[in-house]
Amino acid sequence: MHTPDPGRPPRYPTSLGTSDADTITLLGQDLATDLMGKVGFGELAFWMSAGRRPSAAEVRVFEAVLVALADHGFTPTAIAARLTYLSAPDALQGALAAGLLGGGSRFLGVTEDCGAFLHETVAAHGGRLPGDDDTAGWDELALATVRTARTARRLVPGLGHPVHKIEDPRAPVLLRLAEENGLKGPHLRLFEAVGRVHPKILGRTLPLNGAGVCGAALADLGLPVSLLRGYALLARAAGLLGHLAEEQRSPIGMDVYLSVDRNAVPAEPSGD
Repeated sequence: MHTPDPGRPPRYPTSLGTSDADTITLLGQDLATDLMGKVGFGELAFWMSAGRRPSAAEVRVFEAVLVALADHGFTPTAIAARLTYLSAPDALQGALAAGLLGGGSRFLGVTEDCGAFLHETVAAHGGRLPGDDDTAGWDELALATVRTARTARRLVPGLGHPVHKIEDPRAPVLLRLAEENGLKGPHLRLFEAVGRVHPKILGRTLPLNGAGVCGAALADLGLPVSLLRGYALLARAAGLLGHLAEEQRSPIGMDVYLSVDRNAVPAEPSGD
């Protein structure tokens, strides 16, 4: 453990942002002259978390993921944000935070869960992964992966969607964009194969959901699997802000509250 020198002030190194009286430095760049008006927000978010500046192709795929995850209608996260705003309109930050706090295993968390699930297999096989064009090899690996999950009574994250029962419209677009930009890597190829073979193990056909494809795409970009939920929340923050802006213009929070409150009925007491 480093013992601080009592004669010197403590030092806290960071490669992110620092400032003095005249300048702000971010990622080793002058914020005002090198970044503002020259770097998009998606590129900056990637750069700050990955510690490297992304290529134009990586920015295109990354921003497509952010767009795919920004909003999906009146999800629990959006409703939580709107109802919190109804309760405390003086604290916009509380309403936004309430929506973000609702991102978990059922909503938004699938991005991280799917990326981590695929990464386990990819990391375990290392240099023994099939070639890009070896469809049979990827299908064989996917069969083994789904079979192992089924034996362990573990759900395969990224399969199925509560609304899109046949195909999630985001999935093919993200797969195409990754292919076009040379960024369709092992996570996306494995997940695509899972989509082809899982009915043989599970006995039913489920679509690849967009959040799962987003997780696979982010993992193929080399982003830390442990941060994938954070990227989903980054995207959803924009959607939640949109919901709160709409709540200010055309509120529905009171109607939602009254609908639930006026239709609440006594429950039968539960037995011991």
